[in-house]
Amino acid sequence: MNRLSFGFLCASLALTALGAGAGGAKAADAIAVAVADASRPAADREHDANRKPRETLEFGGVKPGDKIAELLPGGGYYTRLLSAVVGPTGHVYALVPAPAANAPADTPDFASRVKAIAAEPKYSNVSVVVEPFSELKAPVPVDLVWTSQNYHDLHNFPGLDVGVFNQMVFDALKPGGTYLILDHEAEPGSGTRDTATLHRIDVETVKKEVLAAGFVLVASSELLHQAGDSHTVKVFDPSVRGRTDQFLLKFRKPKK
Repeated sequence: MNRLSFGFLCASLALTALGAGAGGAKAADAIAVAVADASRPAADREHDANRKPRETLEFGGVKPGDKIAELLPGGGYYTRLLSAVVGPTGHVYALVPAPAANAPADTPDFASRVKAIAAEPKYSNVSVVVEPFSELKAPVPVDLVWTSQNYHDLHNFPGLDVGVFNQMVFDALKPGGTYLILDHEAEPGSGTRDTATLHRIDVETVKKEVLAAGFVLVASSELLHQAGDSHTVKVFDPSVRGRTDQFLLKFRKPKK
């Protein structure tokens, strides 16, 4: 390689690194602005100290322009944040399972809260998708599938095959896409025993199930670890509510 070619190569590598750094900084800035938004509901902001949204979103690699499928968005704590971070060039598909055909008439409308968020002009990049669980997916390939505090519930829906569901997630992601799972930790070795009673799941069981669908585990985090949680009480118990020991797992769909 001559000196000119070597210099061109070094310059190219430097520009690539600079671009990556600039992109990371842009994402971090967007996350910081989203979390600091004073218009977020007070109840959401009160949970920030324990839920650590800035660090969690950074761990997930959320960035402007992403297309994200959020599974079971609940009250929309993360829906608002994801919407703000991905911005006008991105999109958030809030995926909500439709009630079963034989569900009681008084079954809660789980989509109502996130539909109210999507109706606000500020969150116009949010679409709510309500379909039977076996058909629940975003209408386009996405960069990230995000599920917070509810992967365990996949084991509580009658007739739902978690293996098939994780394969659907795999198919819904773009090559290189991310599957982010955050959930309440159960006792080691308990498997799925506590999913319906304590609303917890063994992290090793989650890894096994997701890896079986073809994903690669690229990172895990102790960010939401709570040493004072015994893993033996329901997550809604006053002694741990809002302060449960939680795991963070980031899986990736291989590019090839």
